[in-house]
Amino acid sequence: MCGIVAYISRDLEKRDKIEDMLISSLRRLTYRGYDSWGIGFKGNNKIHIIKNVGDIENVNKLNLGFENSLIGIAHTRWATHGGVTKINAHPHLCCKKEIAVVHNGIIENYKELKEELIKNGHSFISETDTEVIPHLIEEKYKLCNNFEIAFKEAIKELKGSFAIVAIHKDFDGIACYRNGAPLVIGISSNGYFVSSDVVAFLNYTKKAIYLDDEEVAILKRNERDIELKIWKNEKEVKKEIKEISWNFEEATKLGYKHFMIKEIIEQPESIRNALMQNEKEMLEVAMEILRAKQVIFTACGTSRYAAIIGRYLFSKVARKFCDVIMASEFHYFSDSVDKDTLVIAVSQSGETADVLFGIKKAKENGAKIFSIVNVMNSTLARLSDKVIYTNAGPEICVAATKSFTNQLVVLYLLAYSMVNKFEEARSNIRKIAEIIKKSIEENNKNIEEIARKVKDKDHFYYIGRGINFAMANEGALKLKEISYIHAEGMPAGELKHGTIALIEKNTPVVVIAPKDYTYYETLSNAMETKARGAFVIGVTDYAHDVFDAIIEIPKVEEIFYPLVTIAPLQLLSYYVAVERGLNPDKPRNLAKSVTVK
Repeated sequence: MCGIVAYISRDLEKRDKIEDMLISSLRRLTYRGYDSWGIGFKGNNKIHIIKNVGDIENVNKLNLGFENSLIGIAHTRWATHGGVTKINAHPHLCCKKEIAVVHNGIIENYKELKEELIKNGHSFISETDTEVIPHLIEEKYKLCNNFEIAFKEAIKELKGSFAIVAIHKDFDGIACYRNGAPLVIGISSNGYFVSSDVVAFLNYTKKAIYLDDEEVAILKRNERDIELKIWKNEKEVKKEIKEISWNFEEATKLGYKHFMIKEIIEQPESIRNALMQNEKEMLEVAMEILRAKQVIFTACGTSRYAAIIGRYLFSKVARKFCDVIMASEFHYFSDSVDKDTLVIAVSQSGETADVLFGIKKAKENGAKIFSIVNVMNSTLARLSDKVIYTNAGPEICVAATKSFTNQLVVLYLLAYSMVNKFEEARSNIRKIAEIIKKSIEENNKNIEEIARKVKDKDHFYYIGRGINFAMANEGALKLKEISYIHAEGMPAGELKHGTIALIEKNTPVVVIAPKDYTYYETLSNAMETKARGAFVIGVTDYAHDVFDAIIEIPKVEEIFYPLVTIAPLQLLSYYVAVERGLNPDKPRNLAKSVTVK
């Protein structure tokens, strides 16, 4: 999981300017990984590299010791091969230090390539799979003395899912390749960016070209400008320039202490954006779901819990049964997927490797693919037969908040479209958005106080029934993601089948108990934990003396309770993490977009 950014200038600019652009762009990519970073420039007929372990947040100046540069590449890393060390950080160089490479993804056959390259006299200094790439390009360069040709020949031998950006000290440009990991080109008035995500260059340009799998892009300076050429399977292709609709301001903190709290508080507005759907198009998608013989949701993490809620909604509202299979396991069920199957993939980024792998398998078997995704023009969106965008805008905190809520909104609209009640649902949710805004304001202080009481506990259990079971899972996931506390979410009725043995004095049990069709059964399970000494936190609109603490939620029509439950659960996780002295925006070992399997 890594973030790539590169820049090539149209005109000779002070290196400091390009340096500042790359550093600020890297900071916006740290959600993709931040255990180490590195930057490389061309200058004085050589490649200059600086890299280090840790976060780039506090780096302001590199002091490389030369004045001018037209080309730079940069990288923020989340380790997959090799430890977190300065040597393992990118960019990586070839033997002669003439070629530098940054890379996101996994080279599956790197061991075989490394052995062959060592036999040919190459020396390696890192533990990474990435380092084989500059050496392999160097090996090809010996045969042709042409960097473009050498780059294209080298990538033919690489197996895996990855994106690569490379430079050569004697080549006045940048070479790029995408195969399974995202890569996008930004076009500004002064030059071109190449990055893993448009967030890196949003404050410089909103014009972008999205590379597809197996596409090579060469950006090369000529006498007047920068020439961009893109090839796929050795044939030149023309790509459409897309206009990015997000504003750079949406990707900044705007005075909040963390992105997470900002994104939680933004949810009422985010919900209104999710409601901006075309009724006719939603109805068409809904009717296809109803007609399909087999409907399967696939997703990972938070998106999977949204999918589970979608399954409840489709069943409750439209009596349409769907299955939910986690994306990392989905391809193992490919024998049961055929032309009569409709797969609904749910993803914030649209770049999750497990989701994409399963979707490609399903397409091979003739399945129809619909997606619910936040990032426009993402790989998942381009692979899908139909796409519904959640319109959450940039989400910078690694832990999903507003993107999850917007996924729920889309699923509500789809469910109600199946029974021709799209506008009724939209009207109800629009009112609920205002209720959520008020609820966040009123609940904030109380939730912060509860967080102080439980911040030092080692184990949490979240329980709920029916549609609230998925909310229990999501609440537990949020807590463990950002506070590093063990937390389990489960159906309340399953407690007695094992987990209740773990409940002891003062164990926090978070009970999702709105006054709906599950209330009294859930209350009974809460009493079972109370009898064993649990500290019971009720997330409810109907108080009961079994609760030691109450996080109050507003009363709404019972099917809409998940929409008013999620922000309080997110706030509890946020304040527990903050009370423990942690940065909730950048939880350890996690990355926003999981682009490796």
